[in-house]
Amino acid sequence: MEHEIIGWIYEAAERIKSGLGDALKVDQKKGRTDLVTNVDQETQDFIVKKIRSFDPEAKILGEENGLDQTPIDHGRVFVIDPIDGTLNFVMQQENFCIMLAVYEEGIGQLGFIYDVMRDELFWGGPKVGKVFFNKQELAAPENKMLDEGLIGMNAALYRKNLYHAQEIANTSMGIRVLGCAGLDFIAIIKGTQLGYISMLSPWDYAAGKIMMEQLGMVTCGADNQPLNFRGREFFIGATQAAMKDIQAVK
Repeated sequence: MEHEIIGWIYEAAERIKSGLGDALKVDQKKGRTDLVTNVDQETQDFIVKKIRSFDPEAKILGEENGLDQTPIDHGRVFVIDPIDGTLNFVMQQENFCIMLAVYEEGIGQLGFIYDVMRDELFWGGPKVGKVFFNKQELAAPENKMLDEGLIGMNAALYRKNLYHAQEIANTSMGIRVLGCAGLDFIAIIKGTQLGYISMLSPWDYAAGKIMMEQLGMVTCGADNQPLNFRGREFFIGATQAAMKDIQAVK
């Protein structure tokens, strides 16, 4: 299955790149900084068509086109974020990702994050027992404490000091605001960031969660509760040592 999915991702990426420029049509969702484009919607439709041809019984949870309420608890569910970092996609034409995950009976099996413009694919999970950067197997990052590294963070959380975000930031070596959950997960998987704190929807964290946990790191929602895959929610993902530090911050 993983080889088919990788093929879909590369094909979708070429379609995305061809959609830049005059062909790009931008609309607002809930405000001027919450954007959606024709390319987001067309890319999800393309991937959905591939999935349904490959596995007609599969269910789909996706950001666009009315597929955002699908539960992941039963059967095989593909979770799609066709363009993660749409604002970056529109304003920078880089720093965005395609993300796709496969869950079976609620358990994450495979995650894929593709940095389109850098041609960097991170993928893996329990189904293959490893995590890869393109074709290279990755070792688990060092289990660093919060004060030993950088942490990705949502700008609004930091600005408003929600969930003690500023105290957590002050304990770390510094925060990074990338505007793309996929890039934060990539940084964690590579070991250049030790964690990520944000408000995320299921398609934002589904793939990254699988790969983080495969590499021995941990994720949770508010109050140390499991993530619920129901709408937008508070997300923490970090090394085990950093997670203990984060949860101790008051």
